[in-house]
Amino acid sequence: MRDSDQVRHWQGAISGRRARLALTAVSVAVGLFAAACQSPATTASGPAHAGQASASPAVPRAQLSVTPANGSRGVKPDGGVTVSASNGKISNVTVTSKGQHVPGSLNPAGTKWRSNWPLETGARYSIIATATGTDGKTVTQTSTFRTLTPSSTYSVQIFEGYHQTYGVGMPIILNFSQPVTRKKAVERALEIKTSKPVVGAWYWDGNQTLEFRPQNYWPQNTDVSFTGHFAGVAIAPGVYGNGNLTQSFKIGASLIAVASTRTHYMKVYYKHKLLGNWPVSTGKPGDDTANGTYLTIEKGNPTRMVGNGYNVLVPYAVRFTWSGNYIHDAYWSVAQQGITNVSHGCVNVSPAHSKVYYDLAVPGDPVTVIGSPVAGKWDDGWTEWFLTWKQLLKGSALHMAVKAGPQGSTFVSPSAVTAATRTGKLHGPKPSNYLPGLH
Repeated sequence: MRDSDQVRHWQGAISGRRARLALTAVSVAVGLFAAACQSPATTASGPAHAGQASASPAVPRAQLSVTPANGSRGVKPDGGVTVSASNGKISNVTVTSKGQHVPGSLNPAGTKWRSNWPLETGARYSIIATATGTDGKTVTQTSTFRTLTPSSTYSVQIFEGYHQTYGVGMPIILNFSQPVTRKKAVERALEIKTSKPVVGAWYWDGNQTLEFRPQNYWPQNTDVSFTGHFAGVAIAPGVYGNGNLTQSFKIGASLIAVASTRTHYMKVYYKHKLLGNWPVSTGKPGDDTANGTYLTIEKGNPTRMVGNGYNVLVPYAVRFTWSGNYIHDAYWSVAQQGITNVSHGCVNVSPAHSKVYYDLAVPGDPVTVIGSPVAGKWDDGWTEWFLTWKQLLKGSALHMAVKAGPQGSTFVSPSAVTAATRTGKLHGPKPSNYLPGLH
């Protein structure tokens, strides 16, 4: 290369380098200018992060879930209705059928509503449910469905009569037309309201008889209202109730009799005070009046009594066993009363005393026989008070105590009420009171 050419080459190289340097300088300047138009890099606590946090996510709306689903057919009525809410709280639920409102309860969180009792069979139901979301907006959901029409139904009878008065030992007695295999469901469908607080339990005497007995004798002068919510309750597979059962009655003044086969006297307490200690004559040997706390069943004046060697009309007779034991006027044995036992199993009383007792007696008054060498037989009369409190609870399918009051009844743990058992003459009999030799 010639010197002149080499000089020009160097000049061109230097010029090109300057151009590249200039271009690089411009690029850097542009980069710095661009950087100056942006916020500098920041940490989580810097202004850039604060700008991003101000854009909060959208609050989800409330959602409702209703069971049975809209349009359902052949729904099992014992499942009831359930309404659940998410992302909010239930503000109202209305369930109707045939113009009647279905009662229900909302949980403390306000997120679940359930009907209190089973539904009727073969009925159309409408549901309107409303919830308010955490965003303050309300949502409403409606549903209609129809319950099944059963192929088999049952009936239930209650012993107590409308507005009738009963003694302080009287159980509530229900008789089912068919055997019950779903006993827990039946117990859950029962409601008792009492004007005074009462604790008791349900007891199954076989598969078709259910009884409620208090832990202690009923408080005297208590108003009782019973409702069996049997509509929609299956007592066995495919066997449903098609109606409810209601009844109101009264527990009257306390009338309690304690007859001793050994002393030949009977103490009678009325309204928690000793009315009298009357001479009596109970069953002679071989016809012994059996031990136990029974209840008066019925009375008649007179009542025809027929037995081995006798057929007689007896005045002022109050029955307390199915086998035919009565407290009654025995004018023919006044001389033996208070001294010896000469009856065929009844409690013989003088004409004057028998009339006093007869006039006061109503079904369900406790009659306790003590001192006999013979044990009482279960179901020979209303023998529910043969049972201890523990035995009574064991006879419940739920094994729960029932606490009743003016607002209704609830199931409670037996451990919460066990200490309340009282066995004085005015409150309840001694345990195993039906056994021989009880004093």
